[in-house]
Amino acid sequence: MAGLATVLGSGAMTNSIGEIADAKCLLVIGTNPTETYPIIGYEMRRAARNGAKLIVANPKTIELGRLAGITINHKTGTDVSLLMGMMRVIVDEKLFDRQFVETRCENFDALKSSLAGFDLDVVSKTTGVSGETIAAAARLFATTKPAGIYYSMGITQHSHGTDNVMAVANLALLTGNIGKPSAGVNPLRGQNNVQGACDVGALPNVFPGYQRVDNADLRKKFETAWGCVLRPEPGLVLTEIFKAAHEGKVKALYLLGENPVLSDADSKEVMEGIEKLEFLVVQDIFLTETAVHAHVVLPAASFAEKDGTFTNTERRVQRVRKAIEPVGESKPDWQIVCEIARRIAAGGPPAA
Repeated sequence: MAGLATVLGSGAMTNSIGEIADAKCLLVIGTNPTETYPIIGYEMRRAARNGAKLIVANPKTIELGRLAGITINHKTGTDVSLLMGMMRVIVDEKLFDRQFVETRCENFDALKSSLAGFDLDVVSKTTGVSGETIAAAARLFATTKPAGIYYSMGITQHSHGTDNVMAVANLALLTGNIGKPSAGVNPLRGQNNVQGACDVGALPNVFPGYQRVDNADLRKKFETAWGCVLRPEPGLVLTEIFKAAHEGKVKALYLLGENPVLSDADSKEVMEGIEKLEFLVVQDIFLTETAVHAHVVLPAASFAEKDGTFTNTERRVQRVRKAIEPVGESKPDWQIVCEIARRIAAGGPPAA
């Protein structure tokens, strides 16, 4: 989200799933779509059958690699070096889309300068991939259009994940593969409504619609609409929350549909943070590994027990209707939140 918003202004797929089959080149990096995104994986196989050239970059061997013209098994954590090395080849050999760069991009000279330390010898030693393979991938991607880039948590869930995403976006811009059918920068989201949650503002630095909290004019608009005073400082992301809890800066935590004891990388830090909390509320459909440590567990409703929408990775909003009524005392998440707000005398109408 942060990387794409910085480079392109929006943190979502620039193209649709249906366009994949008509691509002439696909760079698939840090993702295993045939296993984790089967519909998208199927479309990629269709593209290959239609003659598309596949470049698969992944530290491990994946099924899609069997269809790839170029397979890159680089060392884990060297994605930035790989991508910068590809861009260095494209710039040095003048394979970039000069007209697109001159008319649609900014700071090209700064990008060129940043590539100075990424010659093929250095990149090859860093990534463990031969310079010839990196150069071949760069040439294929730059000269075969339209070309789309697809990635997921294999490159985002790193300490340098934002840099990885910015490098991916810069590669697409450098080759003019933005704003065209079957091209673009296409992140594959980690769960089925992550995109929808981000769209409605479930991020610490933006309001709904990705309107920044540190923008005074935008903040004033929401203060007027909501009848409150809002802080200008962005909040904490999930990993920062547990560090702050461990330091005694966060004293109470309300988790909805999240199981950080199991899903976060540093489970030890999570547990230490939880132990320091004065009050923990977990709202979930199961008694999760995190919920067993909660002072209060609120029973939420599953997807089959509530009406609403899911927004998928290509930003398609899909309406869902409940199949059964919520079981026992469980309620939809929004209704639980509204009932809590009503009991602490917050404004707004009562939950229906």
